[in-house]
Amino acid sequence: MSNTQHESMSFLEGVERMVDKATLVAGLDPRTACVIKASSAVIQIKFPVRLRSGVEVFTGWWSIHSAHRLPSKGGLRYAPHVNQEETEALSALMSYKCALADIPFGGAKGGLMIEPSKYTVEELRDITHAFAGELARRGFLNPATNVPAPDMGTSAREMAWIADAYKSLFPEDLNQDACVTGKPVNRGGIPGRTEATGKGIQYALQEFFRHPDELEKTELVDGLAGQRLILQGLGNVGYHAAKFLSEEDKVKVIAIIERDGAVVNPEGLNVHDVRQHLAQTGGVRDFPGGEFHEDGAAVMTMACDILLPAALESQVSAGNAMKIQAKLIVEGANGAVTYEADEILQRRGIVMLPDLWVNAGGVTVSYFEWTRNLSHMRFGRLQRRFDELRGICYATALEEMTGKSMESRLRNEIVRGASELDLVRSGLDDTIRSAFAEIRDTMKRNPEIGDYRTAAFVIAITKLAQSYTDLGLADGGE
Repeated sequence: MSNTQHESMSFLEGVERMVDKATLVAGLDPRTACVIKASSAVIQIKFPVRLRSGVEVFTGWWSIHSAHRLPSKGGLRYAPHVNQEETEALSALMSYKCALADIPFGGAKGGLMIEPSKYTVEELRDITHAFAGELARRGFLNPATNVPAPDMGTSAREMAWIADAYKSLFPEDLNQDACVTGKPVNRGGIPGRTEATGKGIQYALQEFFRHPDELEKTELVDGLAGQRLILQGLGNVGYHAAKFLSEEDKVKVIAIIERDGAVVNPEGLNVHDVRQHLAQTGGVRDFPGGEFHEDGAAVMTMACDILLPAALESQVSAGNAMKIQAKLIVEGANGAVTYEADEILQRRGIVMLPDLWVNAGGVTVSYFEWTRNLSHMRFGRLQRRFDELRGICYATALEEMTGKSMESRLRNEIVRGASELDLVRSGLDDTIRSAFAEIRDTMKRNPEIGDYRTAAFVIAITKLAQSYTDLGLADGGE
């Protein structure tokens, strides 16, 4: 699904170019920009693991872009195309994303060059244990310094294995559960983390559609209901985003693009059923609820209201940006739109909501999980029943004042205390809304900023610059 052949710059160069552009707009000292762009540390690890076919040597990386705040946080990716440059670019994006969302983490990213489907569960566990052990022994896995999370090719299962490896090496660490986030709920995880990035994308679109003045830029009208969406990538992020949008907001998912092609239905696809078919067959071919198209790249340029690329980076490139017919692009995957494609889309007047904002849900809920692990107490434990008692008092007072009894459904809603999932989603929604409010305010104060990505980068690098200035590691603005 890659479209990088037309690009003249790499993924990392594109990220750095955006920082340079934002630096000029923000009026920051160029030397400060150099400090911000520089990666703090990158480690490459080669380690052997004995498997059924014999001993195999694996290569992995962990990149720390910024340690101005600790721990440094980022996803751990398992894929055959993983390399150091990609890992560095993604760690930089994580720094800027955390700054934009006011998450007190530095940015990091990890990757292991592996095709997970070629190994048994037992072998993957042994490989993960070995990789985690190597990272931990070198100080690149620790609740206070470096905290991985799931990414492409990994899930709560791998995070549980990493936590287990860390605990075996440091059994005396009281906060050992916080060495990784995205764990299973029964192993120190938090409700809502698995679907957090997709849920955050839903909240971002809901927030965008609340502002008619922003909506005018896209030529879209009314609310989310009925908007035609094309999804690229039915992994964890794409699946949950499309599922929530279609089931709760009545968005019409007219096409889903996967590795083997795309399935199209102008009347809308059942996202859950497509995911089930994908899990059973390994692709979307022969899905009974739509028409199969072998050329997924061509489907991505079909007419639609919203295009949601949620697979890999560089999927909207200089090679296909002129063909895109979507009115709004929502960058579900990190770096899904290249720097050069971004320039083309802006000239064409196509609005894009950037990854820095729309997919910040994962790290936001990871922050909630990390703080929960450090506090050793689930959210809501102290106040939930108190809130229920207060709700009962309100309901009873209303009934006494009006002389009427409430419907049981309404009364139950009033007296119900917030569950941990309610609190997590409330915090996620607030984070997404607050970040967009800051983006809008930045664009109003700086009329020369004409796009959301530049505004997001201006906010992020300004916050990072202030942190480095406070530490005496950078100069202030000009």
